[in-house]
Amino acid sequence: MSTEKRVTATDIAREVGVSRATVGFVLNSTPGQTISEATQEKVLAAARRLGYRPHLAAQALASGKSRVVLLVLPDWPIEYSMRRHVDEASTALDEAGYSLVTMTPHAGGRARPLWETLQPDVVMGMVPFSEERYEEIRASGVGAVIPRPADRDAATGQALSFSDGPRLQVDHLVQRGHRRLAYAASPDSRLADLVSSRYQLAVTTAAHHGIEPVLTAAVDSANASDVIAGWHSAGVTGVVAYNDDIAAVVIGAALRHGIPVPEDLAVVGHDDSPIASVFVPSISSVHVDDEGLGRYFAQLALAAATGAAPPPPQHHPQVTLRARESS
Repeated sequence: MSTEKRVTATDIAREVGVSRATVGFVLNSTPGQTISEATQEKVLAAARRLGYRPHLAAQALASGKSRVVLLVLPDWPIEYSMRRHVDEASTALDEAGYSLVTMTPHAGGRARPLWETLQPDVVMGMVPFSEERYEEIRASGVGAVIPRPADRDAATGQALSFSDGPRLQVDHLVQRGHRRLAYAASPDSRLADLVSSRYQLAVTTAAHHGIEPVLTAAVDSANASDVIAGWHSAGVTGVVAYNDDIAAVVIGAALRHGIPVPEDLAVVGHDDSPIASVFVPSISSVHVDDEGLGRYFAQLALAAATGAAPPPPQHHPQVTLRARESS
């Protein structure tokens, strides 16, 4: 038989000498049939021998299920923490027989959204959808959209969008005796909302310790020298960094200025990415259980796709601070 031609159930029926319906019942594990075990074994053996592969598009059309989960990512750079989250979710969904597909809508983008072309069983967002976007997705025929706009302040939205890292960063620096703090933000304009959220949490935590104000600046390799020199002159001894890459830029600028780390300037990063442990000095950083968050995401998607009970709300991802040489 030609390898260029798709093997069909009719080919298997002809090979075994049974009806097309019998082959369909066996291949689809249709309940309530009285097909003998011997016949079932012959059908399955012939399917393997002929290289039969199910026609997924036809199955999806017949069942009304594509077994695809579409994850809508915010227009952020794909950093280490997000990659871990998505990888774990993809693995968990694959184990359950579902495929995870990601897309990133861009402002002014003209590509047709994948929820219109893939017919996914579930569409999920890393952050809650706006009312307009939610209705747009539902109007395309998608049965389950998570999180709903009403979840912006609820457990699902929290679990998918942020952690308590900035509080741990500030608490750690205060415990080490630092009373004059600064926040090193990312200069990437796509992250403005997330940076603002983390900075505000850092400010609130510092205020609880009686510390204010918390200085802030967007830091990159071009301006780091001037920013760090200014902070040092202002008496800053502790820096909360948006992530480990920013922390590394801050530490490098400090050392080039002859400012000892952590003796005169302690720095704490976020995400516990590989650079944190290999950088010299190694970087204290917030570790987020992105793998656990990814599994929780997969459980939410599977519950929505199958009608099962959703997992218990996960109010916050598990976060810990891993102290290293930089603080």
